[in-house]
Amino acid sequence: MRKIPMLVATIWSLLLTQTHAQEKQLFHGTVLNEYNSPLAGATITVLKTNQHTATDHLGQFILSTLAKGTYDIRINAIGYKTIKQKISIDPAHPITLSFPMFRAEESLQTVEIYGRKEKSYRNTQSFIGSKTETKLRDLPQSVSYATKELIADQGLMRVGEIVKNFSGVNQFTFYDDITIRGFRINGGSNTQLVNGMRTTTGFWKQPLANYLERVEVLKGPSSALFGNASPGGVVNRVTKKPLDEARKSLQFSVGSFNNLRALADFTGPMTTDKTLLYRLNIGYENAQSFRDLQFDKNLVLAPSFSFIPSENTRINFDMVYNDSKSRLDRGQSVFANGDLYSTPISQSMSTANDFLNEQTYMVTASLNHRFNEKLSFNASYMKTGYAEDLSEHRSANAYAVDGKGNNIENMVARQVFIRNRKRFVDNITAFFNYNVNTGRLAHKLIAGYDYAQEVLPVGGSQLTASGYRNKDNTGSIAKFDPKNINNYLLDENGNPVPNVSSFDLSNPLISQQLQDESKYFFAPASTTSVDPTYYHLNALYVQDQLTLGPLQLLLGLRYENYKDIANYKTDQAENVHQDVILPRFGAVYTINPQINLYGTYVKGYNPQTASALANPNAGGPFDPLENDMTEFGLKTAWLDGKLQASTAIYQINQKNTLYPAPTADNADLMEQIGKERSKGIEFDIQGQILPHWSVIASYAYNDAKITEGGNNEELNRQKPNAPQNTANIWTRFSIPSGKAKGLGIGIGANYVDKRNLSIKQYQSVPSYSLLNAALYYTIGKVQLQANFNNITNKTHWVGGYDYIRLFPGAPRNFLFTLGYTF
Repeated sequence: MRKIPMLVATIWSLLLTQTHAQEKQLFHGTVLNEYNSPLAGATITVLKTNQHTATDHLGQFILSTLAKGTYDIRINAIGYKTIKQKISIDPAHPITLSFPMFRAEESLQTVEIYGRKEKSYRNTQSFIGSKTETKLRDLPQSVSYATKELIADQGLMRVGEIVKNFSGVNQFTFYDDITIRGFRINGGSNTQLVNGMRTTTGFWKQPLANYLERVEVLKGPSSALFGNASPGGVVNRVTKKPLDEARKSLQFSVGSFNNLRALADFTGPMTTDKTLLYRLNIGYENAQSFRDLQFDKNLVLAPSFSFIPSENTRINFDMVYNDSKSRLDRGQSVFANGDLYSTPISQSMSTANDFLNEQTYMVTASLNHRFNEKLSFNASYMKTGYAEDLSEHRSANAYAVDGKGNNIENMVARQVFIRNRKRFVDNITAFFNYNVNTGRLAHKLIAGYDYAQEVLPVGGSQLTASGYRNKDNTGSIAKFDPKNINNYLLDENGNPVPNVSSFDLSNPLISQQLQDESKYFFAPASTTSVDPTYYHLNALYVQDQLTLGPLQLLLGLRYENYKDIANYKTDQAENVHQDVILPRFGAVYTINPQINLYGTYVKGYNPQTASALANPNAGGPFDPLENDMTEFGLKTAWLDGKLQASTAIYQINQKNTLYPAPTADNADLMEQIGKERSKGIEFDIQGQILPHWSVIASYAYNDAKITEGGNNEELNRQKPNAPQNTANIWTRFSIPSGKAKGLGIGIGANYVDKRNLSIKQYQSVPSYSLLNAALYYTIGKVQLQANFNNITNKTHWVGGYDYIRLFPGAPRNFLFTLGYTF
């Protein structure tokens, strides 16, 4: 009898469940982009309810347990016009709807404030090329980029490593120092960009890249957009921005050379109405190196906040703080006979005394306001601060000499630097966007103002110990002159005694131990790297992007006034003014929805006054760099826009370039070459072949030579660290279903051609090819990853100045990563 009530209760429960299932159901939908392809990361909200979700990588979404009735839904996607639509839920007539979305005509600054939700190697839009949101295929200039997904898949943490994926870009040294189309650009030059704003990274050490959404390079002179810059191009680091959906991830990595790394990325809304968003990226690294005595301890904190009080106003604040403790690695030296393999690539000239402590911060505040559908306003301010505390033993850029002035084959002369300095950079940019039609012509007009300044304040100083000891051992003499040998202190073999002991390449252990610095004779050094310096620039610019049917034109003009104070903070202070007008012309012709042809002509410049030179003993004054570029290319989109391919043919001309011209009295002296020319061709492919198969590949041929000036030996020689041929490929495939679901593999290769090291010397490093691979496995919220680099253990050099300052690449190495997303 007791079983009857239980049976009745069970039947009643089943009936209630069935009734509930009849009243409520799942609603399936698909969101598509302008190419009718799935749009991942779109947010779907059921208004006046607490239901919301996002599309997956197939553009699909499900709204669960909606009762019968009519609902208003809103669909948002970054860079697309918002959709508001009514849907009807009727269990008797279940349906699946598709929602096509179209690009919003607004500045990318708005998009960057919201952040990027996509998860692929492909990026379709950019702000860097025109200061408006422009499809990359509609930009009349070449752009290479790497998204955070590619960076993570390759296990990379330095921009210098990331650029191997870009056509025409390679390392110059293993500092924050690269070559673009044969022209050098580095972190100390204040011509690199973060979110389109000028900044400095300190040159020596590269910060972690965990806070970056992507890295992009605008090829060719960009002075018409950003002021003085390298003719090869500019590097723009785009930081991660807050998302309006909660995402949290943790990563822990261990690897070769005692590498330990921990990363965290948290983002989401701080209020229920999503008017206040946040993001916090944290990075910690404690790693040794394949190079003797080298290490890196880094802490990166990158908080970001977005305030969106209305659909027309968005305010963003973000900061990146990097605390770095390390040693400064001045490279590998080989025997004076020039044998590249005479010393191991692990050998460095540092000692246990040496240290390099750096602190960098970048603080940015941005405002975007849209007055109406035609007019909007953007304004941003960035403050960069950099502090350096350095003590180092390094080469004196020469071999030690005997009593006759001849090089001692296995001994490298050394010097010691003790340096403290700070640098502050301020940037302001403000511009109006105005969209208007005049007849059949559509215009996207920009009018703006830029201000930038850099200051090295009072207090920067450097002590240097170098040269040879005088006869009385009471001081030092900068250079050894065998004609006046009696002025020097000599050892038992009749050789001059150095102020700082020379580095013995054949027996390095003693040279690398703690050194008694109290025995050195130090002298204060007055150089432009530590002396107070100041410059600022003011610029006005206008630009019009015109569209007439399949033809698009880009016309721009910039006026810039550059002011540098030579001998700043001294009685000899002198203002140096430079004015320049920079035009820019470009055209894009759409042959069909998949193919665009383009051509462009741009001019650029770069002042070379005292405070603009990184080399402290370069000399000068020097005339400003002047350059121009002509480029033609083809940009295509395939597989419903999932795969992008492009090619570019270009020629860049520049005059007044500085190159080393060392003398017996000044090893760092520079000379101004008359003219140089870089021309070449590039191919790039990025995107997806299949939903689970991603690829990026490139090839570049670059012919970069001095065409006028210098001596006959310098003419028509390939420029330093500018390989004629480079190529790369990286592809990842993930198994989407079956028993092996979640398993993925990545494989790639890089080729770099032979490179000259100096325009003055016939020294070079050989070409190399590297093979890299990775394994991935995802199970639920846990991701496992293993990266294997330089699998064949190829000895190679990523750059160098000469055979005393070579920069070897890492031998075979691995990195294991455990990630958790929640």
